[in-house]
Amino acid sequence: MGLVDQIHQETVVSHPALVLIEHQILLVLLLCPQVYKVFDSLFKLMPLDVFSDEAEDVVQEKQIGDTYTTTKGMDEKNQSMVTEFLLLGFGNLHNFRIVIFIFFLIIHIMALTSNIFVLVLVGVTRSLHSPMYFFLSQLSMSEILFTSNIVPNMLWLILVGEGRLPVSRCLSQFYLMSVPSISQCFLLAAMSFDRHAAICRPLHYATIMTFTHELQMVASCWLLGFTFPLPVYIFLNKLEFCCRYVINHFFCDIAPLLLLSCSSTSAVELVTAVVSFPVLLTPFIFIVVTYISIIRTILKIRSSVGRHKAFSTCSSHLIIVCMYYGTLTSIYIFPPRDNSIDLNKSLSVLYTLVTPLFNPLIYSLRNQDIRGAIGKYVQVLKMRQKSQ
Repeated sequence: MGLVDQIHQETVVSHPALVLIEHQILLVLLLCPQVYKVFDSLFKLMPLDVFSDEAEDVVQEKQIGDTYTTTKGMDEKNQSMVTEFLLLGFGNLHNFRIVIFIFFLIIHIMALTSNIFVLVLVGVTRSLHSPMYFFLSQLSMSEILFTSNIVPNMLWLILVGEGRLPVSRCLSQFYLMSVPSISQCFLLAAMSFDRHAAICRPLHYATIMTFTHELQMVASCWLLGFTFPLPVYIFLNKLEFCCRYVINHFFCDIAPLLLLSCSSTSAVELVTAVVSFPVLLTPFIFIVVTYISIIRTILKIRSSVGRHKAFSTCSSHLIIVCMYYGTLTSIYIFPPRDNSIDLNKSLSVLYTLVTPLFNPLIYSLRNQDIRGAIGKYVQVLKMRQKSQ
């Protein structure tokens, strides 16, 4: 059987996961250009408006290094409610604005392309129809949703300098950012469970990781991703904002929103603390425990070749876990001080722009199955070009 016929046979064979992944690919390819129109109808999300100095009658006093500014000329006893926020973005970039915009745009396009490529590759290649690669495709889906929510507004802010965003849209952006982030935490935990079953219980792997169990795990990850940030989003909508309305950032995060609120934030802080424990610590602790067991099992293997082969199957996942939780820890658990807001922005750029690009590249470059699948399709394309 020729190589072309072999590839064709692999792509034709149906698999339950293939149908689900194909639907997700169609959603990404066909509906992604309409994502903000859909968000507008659901959450009233629209592109940022350019901030006009003529539309503002108040005099602003920007606090250097802080995440907001205060306003003068307003009677504090008769505070008017804020209906929109001013996002400062990256400030005045002077002559570097176009260069930075093009550089970030290229990275964004590469991140979207690479993650969509992983979705397509897993969907059409029979040899990749395994739980590990199905989880990887869902990880790519979460990266696509996350970066599509943040980066377009960030690029717009780089061009215009500053932009206004209604309060409702700002809170909705936070929710839509939280969904794929939380889903990714649980997907990484699910991937560690898959690696634990493959290495520590190889004889029972086929009975443990059935397609039904695999699908239930993925559905649970996405369900938890949509559910956990919902209480925080509801309580954020109950906050009142007055006087202070400037966010020294390029997206709406919970920390500056709490600082800008003129009403009590104790309820939001309590709900956030309650939600953060199962969202961040529980998956992380689970991953640590599973990898301790994996390392103990690998060390018991007598052959050095066997140890290397066993560790190579989970090394890519371990690198992504370290990158993901490393950036989360730097931004949220041990954030920079007030005089290092630029450092916080840089870490956020790493989290929202660079990490979504590195994840598929790490799996593609370090995974033999994916490299082999890519090589087969490259050979097929070359053979078809020669036949024409």
